[in-house]
Amino acid sequence: MKHRVVVLGAGYAGAYVAGNLARRLSPADTEITVVNAEPDFVERLRLHQLAAGQEIATRTLTDVFAGTGIRLRLARVTAVDPERRVVTVTGTANGAPADEAEAEADAEAEADADHGTGTANGELGYDTLLYALGSHGDDRGVPGVTEHAFDVAARPSALRLRERLNALGGAGEVLVVGDGLTGIETATEIAESRPGLSVTLVARGELGARLSPGARGHLRRACDRLGITVLEHTRVEAVEATRVLCADGAALPSDATVWTAGFAVAPIAAAAGLAVTADGRILVDATMRSLSHPEVYAAGDSVHTIGANGLPLPMSCASAGFTAMQAMKAIMGSLTGTGAGHVKLAYPGNHISLGRQDAILQLVDGAARAKPAYTGGRKAARIKAGILRMSLWTTSHPTFCLPKRRRRLTAVPHRSVVAA
Repeated sequence: MKHRVVVLGAGYAGAYVAGNLARRLSPADTEITVVNAEPDFVERLRLHQLAAGQEIATRTLTDVFAGTGIRLRLARVTAVDPERRVVTVTGTANGAPADEAEAEADAEAEADADHGTGTANGELGYDTLLYALGSHGDDRGVPGVTEHAFDVAARPSALRLRERLNALGGAGEVLVVGDGLTGIETATEIAESRPGLSVTLVARGELGARLSPGARGHLRRACDRLGITVLEHTRVEAVEATRVLCADGAALPSDATVWTAGFAVAPIAAAAGLAVTADGRILVDATMRSLSHPEVYAAGDSVHTIGANGLPLPMSCASAGFTAMQAMKAIMGSLTGTGAGHVKLAYPGNHISLGRQDAILQLVDGAARAKPAYTGGRKAARIKAGILRMSLWTTSHPTFCLPKRRRRLTAVPHRSVVAA
């Protein structure tokens, strides 16, 4: 029987790992399944653009994985049982094969459902699991955020914000709460794309505190140029339908409140009994292998790992890329006996879009402190646009330079059996 690799999530990390494993492992003794809630590959780094009203081209996952042999399951993950090695999913029961050549394999898998293949009874069996479910917006326990605020953490929520901004037309008050990278990019993108709206950026501390003095100055000038009002050292205590209440007693009017005050992970890994941090991220060794369950690997925002600088890697696309590459090498090495390999888990810095024609590229030192120099303006914007194009291309072209000969497994471990 084939060794079943199941990948949860098809974002930057999950899609990369799945596609590269399919390129390198022989389909004669390996079966790769990807579970994802949406049918398209979502460029999360561009969701603030989508929310602002720009058209973002998408690729379906069936197109992304066409020709790889990967089996795609369109469903939501609701639970993981590492003792039985099964994943519980809801949604489209059988998903869709990535191309017609997989229809026969798909039918065979469904016939073998009692042995844990397919999605019988909403369960999908695995022998090796890659957990890459990413993160979602964190309301920080602030009352009213869930009911009244918008976010750009996922495509559906970004589209809801877009609809709201469209409804406002050419006038209205937009409050962006959160002065991290997402908040800055969202505020500047909306202000540039919809100049009729009055945009306010609410910062809990100093705007751009993690940037160098020069970069902070560049950011402030960009906000001034775009007409963004910046409120620093302001803590939001509640969000209502038409206003935001602050700790200092101020009530800020708002026709659309955008919450970008942080990200959190789903409680699925913690509920499964995996070793996790207090905030639910999976604890792993240097190869992205779970400390508590060696058949489980993690990558992207779902993982807590220490970077080459001795500090925890932040949730970011760059971190997703490095952890995904390490997880792929480790899974490949474990199954083929070639070793886990080593990927330097670097944190080079931050790249912040300030609309379409401006950006800040801020590198950091070994202690994650901003270096004095930075790159700003159109040059930085072009560099970031290039990085986005490269990330999309490498993720959505897993069959590029497909090896003529793919590695066989050194041994096929005993597979688990899904209980009826």
